[in-house]
Amino acid sequence: MTPLLFLGIACAGGVGAAARFYLDGLLRSRLGGAFPFGTTIINVSGSLLLGLVTGLALNHLLAPEWSLVIGVGLLGGYTTFSTASFETVRLAQQRRYLAALANGIGMLAASVGGAALGLWAGLALG
Repeated sequence: MTPLLFLGIACAGGVGAAARFYLDGLLRSRLGGAFPFGTTIINVSGSLLLGLVTGLALNHLLAPEWSLVIGVGLLGGYTTFSTASFETVRLAQQRRYLAALANGIGMLAASVGGAALGLWAGLALG
């Protein structure tokens, strides 16, 4: 890995984290409520995009360096499964077991489905 590629991944990670912070705040202000919709939307959309990037890279429609910058950097900074895990535990501690189950299992299933759909789309373009 070249120093320039490393710098590109790091900068893209910062942009992804900032985008996540902004979008989560926007969604919280619009949707409100005690369920973490922002984190769910962020993780599912990020998984969809990562699947797409992977499919495009597998079809050689996206250079390997760009797939690292976008996939590892941007989308790695954008998605946040650690926050999702924390929010699931917080919901369970509040005895909101159905919401915790929906958040934990539901987000995982939706994110895997989004990644599969994105991969399919990326492969279909080739």
